[in-house]
Amino acid sequence: MNVLGQLPSSINVYLGLILVLTVLGAVNAFLPQGSFTSMATEQQIPASRPVMALVTASTMLILYGGLGFIGLQLAQKVGVAALWDAAVSNHQRFVLPALAGVGTGVFFIVADFFLKSLHPLGALPHPPFPTSLVASAVAGIGEEVIFRLFFIPLWTWLVSTVLLQGRYESEVFWGVAAFSALAFAVSHVPMVTAAFGMESASEMPLALTGE
Repeated sequence: MNVLGQLPSSINVYLGLILVLTVLGAVNAFLPQGSFTSMATEQQIPASRPVMALVTASTMLILYGGLGFIGLQLAQKVGVAALWDAAVSNHQRFVLPALAGVGTGVFFIVADFFLKSLHPLGALPHPPFPTSLVASAVAGIGEEVIFRLFFIPLWTWLVSTVLLQGRYESEVFWGVAAFSALAFAVSHVPMVTAAFGMESASEMPLALTGE
């Protein structure tokens, strides 16, 4: 693992991401939710849109911002790579991830198209444009902050540094990273069951889990 370096740059990048997350979270409260609105209308929205935007922005700024900052500090202790590494080229930083993202997105679109015919629930519901772009950005940043920046350094530090007295740091890191990926996947199950009106995950068709 690369040692966390360029801390001022990492903090600046992090603060920028949290600012974007906060603003987009507030903006999302004013955008049409499409098919997701049907779930919300069954339970009356507890407050006006401006209030919901304020609550969402505050949550993003305080909760996500705080947990992510803790993760940044712990990352230094366990040698997790920096958020911004000067040794990484712009091609590696922007072009390759963009291509990988587009390719992954196309794969899931095709998978959803073919797998929806294998179960009676139909295609996965999505918010309409431009809400879809804002929601994707919010989810992308927020989930990375929680499941990567906070979760991985925290548990690597607790297990390797606190429990094992600094031993097996690399092995613990990869084990925690794998568990984080699993937790990330499982965390989406309640949203999927709610979107399709299922009472529990046991009602989810096997073909749907492949989407």
